[in-house]
Amino acid sequence: MRQAGLIAGAAATVLVAAGAISYAVAGDEGSDRPPSAGSADAGFARDMAVHHQQAVEMSYIVRDRTDDEEVRRLAYDIAQTQANQRGMLLGWLDLWELPKVSADPPMTWMGMGDAASGKDGALMPGMATNAEMKRLGTLSGKQAEVFYLQLMTDHHKGGVHMAQGCVRACEVRVEKRLARGMVEAQESEIALMAEMLEERGAAPRP
Repeated sequence: MRQAGLIAGAAATVLVAAGAISYAVAGDEGSDRPPSAGSADAGFARDMAVHHQQAVEMSYIVRDRTDDEEVRRLAYDIAQTQANQRGMLLGWLDLWELPKVSADPPMTWMGMGDAASGKDGALMPGMATNAEMKRLGTLSGKQAEVFYLQLMTDHHKGGVHMAQGCVRACEVRVEKRLARGMVEAQESEIALMAEMLEERGAAPRP
């Protein structure tokens, strides 16, 4: 069942990446016009690029801390998927000739600028703190697996919330399509990680 989930997730990733190549797909809602610097499109691209970078870092940390092939495979899939999507988001900002950083707090494009505390490096909801990232790097074996799965579950929940915000508020059709794919793929991985935690006698964090 878990293997099927991983395969389905990988297939969804391929479809999302392939679908993001073209701006014009019949029936898609949205525009092909470049957005403004203060738009939801630009805000999502900037914030999700940062959010994804931490997921990539977390995944490479755990791959060096466990020999469990299931966790290592999941971590590799997440790292590759989110690194590729991060490249798309930053590439679109270049294409739109928009800055990759903003003076506004993260999540401002969602009307949640006050929700991004930045406490100990956790710039957006779902992100791990610097202390949590450091702790992950000190664990090994089952402890590392469980902590990674818990951190990544939280991370995905925050990512899904942001992607849903883009689906509602973004206007560029290729970005809306990518955001929809993120929601579907990450919700599938959240369910998979819950199963993996249960196998290890653990559960997602409250």
